[in-house]
Amino acid sequence: MKVVLFCGGYGMRMRNGTADDLPKPMHTVGPRPLLWHVMRYYAHFGHTEFILCLGYGAQHIKNFFLNYAETDSNDFVLRDGTVRLRSTDISGWSIEFVHTGLDSSIGERLRRVRHLLTDEEVFLANYADVLTDAPLDDLVGRFESSCAAAAMLVVPPQSSFHCVELGARSMVSAISPVSNLPIWENGGYFVLTQEIFARLPEGGDLVDDACGELAKRGELFAYPYRGFWQPADTAKERAALEASYFTGDRPWMLWEGAQTGTPAGQRASVGIER
Repeated sequence: MKVVLFCGGYGMRMRNGTADDLPKPMHTVGPRPLLWHVMRYYAHFGHTEFILCLGYGAQHIKNFFLNYAETDSNDFVLRDGTVRLRSTDISGWSIEFVHTGLDSSIGERLRRVRHLLTDEEVFLANYADVLTDAPLDDLVGRFESSCAAAAMLVVPPQSSFHCVELGARSMVSAISPVSNLPIWENGGYFVLTQEIFARLPEGGDLVDDACGELAKRGELFAYPYRGFWQPADTAKERAALEASYFTGDRPWMLWEGAQTGTPAGQRASVGIER
């Protein structure tokens, strides 16, 4: 399946008051940007045809791949001035670079690459700034059995705040973490069909407009997941991912397990809502 990645946003919450002009998906976790980690996740499940919806900071993304350094994340041998790679990251990938506007909504970015998806009955989409170890093959399989027009990964609320229940005379009757409430958030990983374009108005939003309309029609499938899921909307969240990377706690890097013989998706089997 082709994978559409929305990577043209400004990423204002991540900037932390700096003048950094990098688009959010190009902020690094370890030696590679978030975008690379998301793409490696999809490639791990066999999806290596990517469409990058570019906007703000597009040149950073283009330059990264045009000048891609395999030696940054692969072992290699240098002999007589010639590099021989022990492994490779992206040699089998196909990547379309499409400028979809500086200020376009997510839905409009999707509309502007529709011509590249005409032969795709089902395709994948992602915000390119969230990492997870969710079993994508299981998500897709359950979606295909659902007869829905689209699917989204949903996760528990990520807020660290607590909800307070009040009783008589404003006395507190219960305190519960937000994450324990029976509600779910959009996890940013989508499985879509061509039907999405019929529900997506010009300039519209993928979730509010298209998915909202499908939900009303009973055609939107949710895949609840309580395993590892980490956004990078803020500098603090990205720093947490960076720290996890350097301590070796990298649950989203399923391809590492595959390289060492760990069955694909083994760690991701925990936390799926049946």
